[in-house]
Formats: sequence, C-alpha cells, structure tokens
Amino acid sequence: MGFKCRVLFSIFCQCMLLLLQEAIAGQHHYNVSRLKGRKQVSGCDLFQGRWVVDTSYPLYDSSGCPFIDAEFDCQGYGRPDTQYLKYSWQPDSCNIPRFSGADFLARWRGKKIMFVGDSLSLNMWESLACMIHAAVPTAKTTFSKRNSVTFVDYGLTLYMYRTPYLVDIVRENVGNVLNLNSIEAGNAWKGMDMLVFNSWHWWLHTGKSQGWDYIRDGPALYKNMDRIEAFSKGLTTWGRWVDQNVDPSKTKVFFQGISPTHYQGKDWNQPQKSCSGEAVPLSGSTYPAGAPPAVGVVSKVLSSITKPVYLLDITTLSQLRKDAHPSTYSDGSGTDCSHWCLPGLPDTWNQLLYAALLM
Repeated sequence: MGFKCRVLFSIFCQCMLLLLQEAIAGQHHYNVSRLKGRKQVSGCDLFQGRWVVDTSYPLYDSSGCPFIDAEFDCQGYGRPDTQYLKYSWQPDSCNIPRFSGADFLARWRGKKIMFVGDSLSLNMWESLACMIHAAVPTAKTTFSKRNSVTFVDYGLTLYMYRTPYLVDIVRENVGNVLNLNSIEAGNAWKGMDMLVFNSWHWWLHTGKSQGWDYIRDGPALYKNMDRIEAFSKGLTTWGRWVDQNVDPSKTKVFFQGISPTHYQGKDWNQPQKSCSGEAVPLSGSTYPAGAPPAVGVVSKVLSSITKPVYLLDITTLSQLRKDAHPSTYSDGSGTDCSHWCLPGLPDTWNQLLYAALLM
C-alpha cells in the first residue's frame, strides 16, 4: 500500500471511530435523557407520531382476560368490526419496544404498582393486567374487582385506587364538599413502587353527577367555581403531596395525561354527533380541535413539582382514535365516547409506560 493510500486509510479509520463513539454516546443518551415532566429519547418525542395498521395486534383477546369490566368489553357486547384492534402507535423519530409481559414481570417481581384516579385509570389498570396475563395465562392470580390483581408467583400486585378528583370530598354541615386543599386519601398511596395518577373528567361534571355540593378553597366555601381554576388548584395540592411524600429512589411517579372524549363530530371536522359508527382513526398526527384546556394546567403543575414526575402525554394520540370507544357496545346505557374498548387504546398507553420504564 502506497503512502497516500495509507494516509487515506488512516483518516477513514479515525472517522469511523468518531462515528462509533457518537453512536455509543447517542445510545447512552437514548437510555438516560430526561426532561422535566416528560422524557425525550435522542430528540425523539414518543407521543408525536401516527397510527399504522399492524396485523400483529391486539395483544390479547377480551374473552381470555378475566379482569375486563363489561363497560370496556366491546367485542363481548357485540361490536361487529375489528379493524380498530389492529393499529399500533408509531412515533415519528424512533421505534418503541413491543410490550413483553414476561419481561415486565421479571423487572417488577415483588413490587406494588398503583393506579390512582377515575374510570380512565380503571381502563388503563385493567389493560395492563390483561397484557401481563396474556404472557402467563396459567399463572396463579388473586383478583378483587376494581381493586387489585396479584400475580402470585411473581409477587407483583397492581392496585386501583378510585379518587376522581385526587383531592378529598368531605362531609360538612352543608353537604359533600370538594376540598381543593386536602388529600387525606394520600396515606393509601404510600409505600408503592410505582404510582400512575390521573384526573380531569369528573371536574367537568355538573348537577347530580358532579359528586359534591360545595367547593372549599381554604376558608372560603363556593357553590360553584370555574372548573379549570378548580382543577388547577386541586392538581397543585396533589403536586405538593408528591413533593412532600414521594421518595424518588423508591417510587416512580407518572401522570397519565388527559384522555379525550369524542361526543362532538365538529371537533374532527365531521357532521357526526358522536363516536357512534366510527371505525378508523384520523390520519396524520394533529387533531383539528386542538388540545383541551386541561392539558395546559397539567403542564404548568408538573413544571412546578421538584420531584421527578413523568407525563404520559397521551392526549393527541388518543384524540386521533375516535374509533376506539365502546360507543353502544358495552353494558352501560347510552353512547360511551369517553372510555375505551379493551383490548384497544389503553394498551398503547401501557406500551408507552413500558417504553418509559425501559429508557
């Protein structure tokens, strides 16, 4: 080899070494990088992407999972189409790992995971239980409906704690009072290895369905309050609870994000009055109506918390799934465009949770 060739070869080797070092550094960044309240991976936003047809889905069959509530069992209640089951979420700039129930059990052996919130938390809790069960269908389990599932041989327990507002409703002389400054229920959340919080939908309820008669903010008692303002105050109280009670070396904390509804077809530029009859997702990666105002509240509160809290930013990807609600295919009355079929969209929420834990 001539001198010139040897020089060129040496330069080529040095360049390849630099590229290899950058790749290794990039992989390290992929695993450990974190932004406040939300993780990004080598510049990849897990929650920005699109839905793609994936015939390897669903991850389980509703008839084979003993934990699904009738209100989420769309196939069991006669939903005739199945295409809504065959989509996976594809981020624009990276791939997410496929959920492995066996790996999840190995990593979380002997641990306690609690979902805290309303029926959207129940949706996600049941989904995760079914995803794990599909990997070990003959494993011994103990099950308390809407309360807990334990995979006995692995010592893993998934808890569901229902508290739609996160803050307390207390009985006073005037009736049931939503106390924006109190979380007495928080004692039940301590000692968990993972907490997944959620709140929003019940803050919009009015009349008999709202669950309270008055709102208390400090010494002041109100018959009503702007619901975004009330949500912000209540969530801020929850944020203080996290800072005062969570040890990040022992407990991972997630916020589930704002799950959308699909009762107004105008939100996705269609004349429909609801999700009824919808069979495919919206294409693209943006939602015509934009984000609900609660998203801004969540972002602001999470930014004020000093302890690490990971936001599962599921809003936009869920807005695109107008096809994934039970609609009339559940044991509930009317048309349900608020909850989600199982199997279905909450499985993706849990896949993103799994990805976040691996990173």
